[in-house]
Amino acid sequence: MSSPSFNRVGDAETHSPSILASIVATIGPASDSPEMVRRLIEAGVAIFRFNFSHGDFAAHERRLRTVREVAESMKCAVACMGDLQGPKIRVGKVGAGVGIASPSGGGMVEVVAGQDVVFKSGITEAVVRGSSLTPGMTELLLPVTYQELVSEVEPGHKVLVNDGAIRMLAVEADREKGELRCRVIGGGWISSGKGINLPQSNITAPAITDRDWECVAWAVKHGMDFLALSFVRTAEEVLELKGRMSEMGVSGGEKPWIPVISKIEKPQAVANIERIVEVSDAIMVARGDLGVEMDIARVPVVQKKILATCDLYGKPCIVATQMLETMIENSTPTRAEASDVANAIFDGADAVMLSAETATGKHPALVVETMARIIAAAEEQLRLAPLPDTPPTKLLPTHLGTAALAHGAWSIARDLNAKVVACWSQQGGTARYLSQNRFNIPILAYSSCAQATRRMAILRGVTPICAEPPATLSEWNAAVDRHVQARGLASEGDAIVLLAGRPLGKAKATNTITIWKVAEEGATMR
Repeated sequence: MSSPSFNRVGDAETHSPSILASIVATIGPASDSPEMVRRLIEAGVAIFRFNFSHGDFAAHERRLRTVREVAESMKCAVACMGDLQGPKIRVGKVGAGVGIASPSGGGMVEVVAGQDVVFKSGITEAVVRGSSLTPGMTELLLPVTYQELVSEVEPGHKVLVNDGAIRMLAVEADREKGELRCRVIGGGWISSGKGINLPQSNITAPAITDRDWECVAWAVKHGMDFLALSFVRTAEEVLELKGRMSEMGVSGGEKPWIPVISKIEKPQAVANIERIVEVSDAIMVARGDLGVEMDIARVPVVQKKILATCDLYGKPCIVATQMLETMIENSTPTRAEASDVANAIFDGADAVMLSAETATGKHPALVVETMARIIAAAEEQLRLAPLPDTPPTKLLPTHLGTAALAHGAWSIARDLNAKVVACWSQQGGTARYLSQNRFNIPILAYSSCAQATRRMAILRGVTPICAEPPATLSEWNAAVDRHVQARGLASEGDAIVLLAGRPLGKAKATNTITIWKVAEEGATMR
């Protein structure tokens, strides 16, 4: 049996903190060397995020190869998530001729409160023209990546640029000229590619763009473990992505489906949250655009609502954006950021995510270590609280055998004060059902399928282990016994709960719960 990695539950070689929640880290220029990838995994990263909004396929392929090679050398089940850009509306090219040179190349132009700015379709670069309204005055014309903006935004609607740092109000729409005149309420600097948010407008852009479909095809070809769908508004958009992947032949057989993570960053998605959660494989609370698209005061409330809904439906939930934002530059987070990470754990997040902190920040490994320490402290506090008499209520198919076994395992582990739950979960189903029951102890999930073990990385409390199945259940029980002792997860006489089926390695075979006393011969069957 191959030696497993326990990087999320206290590996003696990596010295990782004992954490149940997963850490998602965005890979980028600051973190894509083999040495840094290794350090991030050692620090506790379970999933690497590939942001398809930046970089080309060649860069993504190189980074994917690096992650897979490093993880294989460490015998770690580390997942890779592709994040689709979605219909992000952006400012077109701003040349230096209309303002000043930008530090990142090109140009940037300052707009001030009271000034009028015109978004114009059909142009590819920002220009300044003489104003017909006031002789001798000029006005700024900005190109946009979404040409229908000028016809779908109505006067009176908010137009927000650069994550809301620049605020405008649409005052006049000239459909014939393809122009939308906006008055600046809060000014700032605009450069090429800055995002535009339209929280009050009914935008008809598809959730999945032509570029996204290219990224989906690339993700399927290269065996990505998750796909994150941006700017979801309805469940039908999630089903569209799943349907297209099914047509690509990834719904079963040699290429199992790629789980879809729906990013909640639009008010429409919040309104449709239950149905979206129901059809998604996981959810991400993408607070960046969500905080621009709706009143920022509502974001903490909405975050709690989304987490509660995911918990009810037994779906993993990632909390993302600006979690340790100041560590992009600084070596320590603010107290507010530390509280933000901890509160996400208290509210039931299965995973927390780092974006620019690891992609372009100065301290990628340190920021992961810091996040892991905060998670560990929060989870230690949760373990001090008494467990309820029954497992948390879920909208789960408890009539299914595996779900019922996982439900029963929670009660057994509680009554016996078990230190570990272990399962053989060939395709990840048993591990998923166990995770849904919110054990506050580690869940070791074995499978001989490398892809299945990687995809278990998103499940709270689950440490995936890729190993060849032993010939008998007794051999596997003994192997788990040796591993939990070697890793300091349990001591002689401690109870552990094991779930498996015959034969090991077969999908949908789980039908047995075993109570095992560490280092004692025999087992009591239930």
